[in-house]
Amino acid sequence: MRFAATLSFASLIALAAPALAQKDAPDAAKQHADKIAGEVAANWASAPVEEVTQSSKGTAHVDGKAIPYTQTAGTLTIRDAQGKPVASMFYTAYTAEGKNRPVTFLYNGGPGSSSLWLRMGSFAPEHVRTGNPEAVRPAPFDVGPNNDSLIGSTDMVYLDTIGSGYSRILGDAKPSDFYSVDGDVDAFAKAIIRYTTKNGRWASPKYIFGESYGTTRSGALAYQLEDRGLALNGVVLLSSIMNYGIRQSGFDAIHVGYLPSYAATAWYHNRVPGGRPASLEAFIEEARIFANGPYATALLKGSDLSAEETDQIAQQLSRFTGLSVDYLKRANLRVSLSRFRKELLRDGHETIGRFDSRYKGIDADAAGEEPEFDPSSTGITGLYVGSFLDQLTNKIGYKTDLDYRLSAREGGDFKWDWSHSPPEGGKQNVADVTADLSAAMRTNPHMRVLSLNGWYDMATPFFSTERDLKHMMLEPALRQNLQFKYYPAGHMVYLNPEALHQMRLDMERYYAEGAR
Repeated sequence: MRFAATLSFASLIALAAPALAQKDAPDAAKQHADKIAGEVAANWASAPVEEVTQSSKGTAHVDGKAIPYTQTAGTLTIRDAQGKPVASMFYTAYTAEGKNRPVTFLYNGGPGSSSLWLRMGSFAPEHVRTGNPEAVRPAPFDVGPNNDSLIGSTDMVYLDTIGSGYSRILGDAKPSDFYSVDGDVDAFAKAIIRYTTKNGRWASPKYIFGESYGTTRSGALAYQLEDRGLALNGVVLLSSIMNYGIRQSGFDAIHVGYLPSYAATAWYHNRVPGGRPASLEAFIEEARIFANGPYATALLKGSDLSAEETDQIAQQLSRFTGLSVDYLKRANLRVSLSRFRKELLRDGHETIGRFDSRYKGIDADAAGEEPEFDPSSTGITGLYVGSFLDQLTNKIGYKTDLDYRLSAREGGDFKWDWSHSPPEGGKQNVADVTADLSAAMRTNPHMRVLSLNGWYDMATPFFSTERDLKHMMLEPALRQNLQFKYYPAGHMVYLNPEALHQMRLDMERYYAEGAR
């Protein structure tokens, strides 16, 4: 009997053992996984919560004048309303001695782009030298002193948007906190205020300089800084896009906005029917008048446009675009940018660039509908990244285990929220920041806005920029605070050495006028 009972108990234990083993197995696996995750996290490179800086000295030479400067790489910790660290923004700064020197905060666009392009291409004491308009050759790269540096006129702070460069999200903060029009602006406002406080620059004249989507940021940022107690002396907009809403598919305004850029491109490639006019500027002005007048009126009529009117508009449109009348009529007088880039030089089996329409490329399929690549953007990435990291490590001495990201998109989970809440009116589904910039100019009537444009920029056409900035409903006295400058260049104006030189001279005058 005792034997039978013992056997029964043993049988129960045997039957229960697999279940107990199955229960213990997940726990053991979880413990092992947690241990591995902990080891990975301990060795994973992360941005510092505490701000770090590394500096070195250098001497710039501008127009034969030696200018000693300090170059600094570091981080700015961004905190929420409760003081909790939520992000670390990386920057590189170039500062010189002098009383009441201005400080300019510069950044690229994307959205999500690092400031690498402006840092290595524009006004820093050393930069990448490129041809015009030539494809960049492989290494060794032409990197050296920048005779067109602005270090003689202003200190410069280049900021990397959160998620790009060495800028990172911290703690429990989420990508959605920063990957939006308004979240991005909030981060930049906090970083600029933090830099200003940390470095004792509240008494300095302050400027912001944005390129491409960076101009969208600047429009909203100018108002946010003003609203938070930091009054700007000026806003510089390079290759602007202020109103994304009007550029959506289906709006004829996008075709009107592109036409003068098409005309400039046709002029450059000598595709103007009847011969190229002597003056580019005069030809562009004709294109402006036609675009705002007969062309815009014709598109507004839609299907009510008569066959006779269509013929007349197509004839005029052909003169400005270099495309055939038949092609323009088949396109309903509306030629998308990708089609224009493919069609203008199709007879030579060539395409033109988007960032700079002077550049030419060769597609494998000459009969295709769109260009296969942008000849104006290929080949410069390795040049810029390699030269920047070399300077950062070997000249400034900044060391980190983080990977330098060209864009926040490289970090994953990048979903941009294009909605925007302007100072007045309801929430916009797609941002138009001209309302913000207009409000900032009214609130601060001494703030001056300088718009810099490339004739051959097809990414952000200059005529659309003019339209945006001239619809801010400014009073005559405030309109004097808005200036436009133009250069024989594309989206990244500084890639053209001659344009960079002229832009530097224009910027020096701009700072000098601000000091009066």
